[in-house]
Amino acid sequence: MPIVTVQQGPRDTELKRDLVKRITDAFVDAYRIPAETVQVWIHEVPADSWGAAGRLTADK
Repeated sequence: MPIVTVQQGPRDTELKRDLVKRITDAFVDAYRIPAETVQVWIHEVPADSWGAAGRLTADK
């Protein structure tokens, strides 16, 4: 059973719903497995809890 973890900043529920569907479809197509076996975990990190290039994302 594939488990896909997506780490990202907060997004709208509708966007996450679409992302989960597309990721699931990609695994179904590539591995020829039932959609029920694919799990997608979305871990949302607030902009003040991550950084890039030496700056908090919230400061951009």
